Amino acid sequence: MRVLITGNLGYVGSALVPHLRAAFPAAELIGYDAGFFAHCVTNATRLPETLLDRQHFGDIRDFPAQLLAGVDVLVHLAAISNDPIGRLFESVTEEVNAGASLRLGLLAASAGVRSFVFASSCSIYGFAEGDARRENDALNPLTAYARSKVAAEHGLADLDADGMTITCLRFATACGMSSRLRLDLVLNDFVASAVASGAIAVLSDGSPWRPLIDVGDMGRAIEWAIGRDQSAGGRMLSVNVGSNVWNFQVSELAHAVANSLPGTRITINQSAPPDNRSYRVDFSLYGRLAPQHQPASNLNQTIARLVESLRSMTFRDPDFRNSSLIRLKVLNRLMDEGKLSPSLRWQSSVTEGLAA
Repeated sequence: MRVLITGNLGYVGSALVPHLRAAFPAAELIGYDAGFFAHCVTNATRLPETLLDRQHFGDIRDFPAQLLAGVDVLVHLAAISNDPIGRLFESVTEEVNAGASLRLGLLAASAGVRSFVFASSCSIYGFAEGDARRENDALNPLTAYARSKVAAEHGLADLDADGMTITCLRFATACGMSSRLRLDLVLNDFVASAVASGAIAVLSDGSPWRPLIDVGDMGRAIEWAIGRDQSAGGRMLSVNVGSNVWNFQVSELAHAVANSLPGTRITINQSAPPDNRSYRVDFSLYGRLAPQHQPASNLNQTIARLVESLRSMTFRDPDFRNSSLIRLKVLNRLMDEGKLSPSLRWQSSVTEGLAA
């Protein structure tokens, strides 16, 4: 089996590659990534891409069709990810996350790819009062990132690709340790803040709901989707991926971290304006379709692994929100250095210098 993974040098991809190598030891694994965050390695004794058979570099907007020759499975992670980046680069987010994803789907269908696995997001539910949201409930995307995921799902659903199984995994908010750790994620931020300064500052009033999933369990879901038969959900499936017990209010997450690190102080901004990004999600369909690939981590285990890893890195930076552990800071630094254009493409002068 030949599997091509886009975005493999990111936070999720760096945890996914070792998982797939263990799950499919005989598979040919190929990576494709722009390389923006390739240098953001954290606490890794081995680069995960050394487990690949091949690594290609390039912009997903320019993905070369010839790389799909003989590919059985395409796992599409590459995206402009998170809301702060989406706000600053709204048109690029739409171009990359929606436009390039649809083009990739067309190329995959034409190349005879058997399975197309797309990393979508539960953020498409936006603000949702009342019951936990199921797959057929109305969508309410509030950000450029969420809107781009909706557009990609709709475009993939309309593809003329009868021979290709398409699985859109609507992931809960990622968290947990990866060899390219991000701290611009709510739980990871709380743990890092507690480890570095002994305090957690909740910027909202703590009431918004978030569904979470450990990044390792995202790999379990992708493994399932790779082998999904159309009898389990149809040719085109959009499914919420996570666990019903992983729906938490933000204040609960802060207190869970503080309980794991006694002495941690918590401040909650009770006068903060309402955070409209609040939703609970129903993961029952995923539970029925993928009983052998359900999340294996619980919240306390994920927190403990983060704490252990950060301490082993001798992490003590109270100013980490201005570091390379925050993806927007990495992009801004690359642009300030003239290496990235405002359209988030590598500048040609840099490319020429590397080639020389």
